[in-house]
Amino acid sequence: MQFETETAPISCHIGTFIVAGWTGRDAKAVQHHIDELAALGVPAPSATPLFYRLGTSLLCQPNRIDVLGEDTSGEAEPFIVRTDGKLWLGLGSDHTDRRLEAVSVAASKQVCPKPVAKKLWSFESVADRLDELILTSEILEDDDWVPYQSGTLASIKPLADLVVASDLPENAAMMCGTLPAIGGVRPSRHFRAKLEDPITGETILLDYETVALPIVA
Repeated sequence: MQFETETAPISCHIGTFIVAGWTGRDAKAVQHHIDELAALGVPAPSATPLFYRLGTSLLCQPNRIDVLGEDTSGEAEPFIVRTDGKLWLGLGSDHTDRRLEAVSVAASKQVCPKPVAKKLWSFESVADRLDELILTSEILEDDDWVPYQSGTLASIKPLADLVVASDLPENAAMMCGTLPAIGGVRPSRHFRAKLEDPITGETILLDYETVALPIVA
């Protein structure tokens, strides 16, 4: 994959891709969310946090993704890349099939592409203020952009701890968990997200359209 950085473009071959789930820093809030999903038929995780190993071919940098059916949605997540002995921080969307999620969370993640932004920051450059970074997303509803997620990375377990807990190897990438959806999880044909450093004003942007393919029985 190709990425822009503060200094020069980098190219890396991702050999391992992990999606970290149930990474909220507030344990009570995580359990409340597990209970909410259980009421909808979503199986509880075997551990928290949980690290899902996914196919690297799901990682993409498109303006458009194709999904099966109308029941998928994106969610903004910090995105970590480890390559050449260095950690980088970016932005991705753990696009997920919500209907399949009630059957298997792992399967629901595996069937959807995972868009990631084309820009990375060196992890070291923001390590002292990770909790202050602002993560937001919006979805298009009735031709209007509406807030979908908003908060700081302080709501997510420390990213360095997730790197250690996942045993993230060289040439690997990981999405690190997300924030609650404002108004509830729901699909949208257009999703956009932003990771902002309030100290420098620098941002990483992600914007893509979803095309729902028909389900043919």
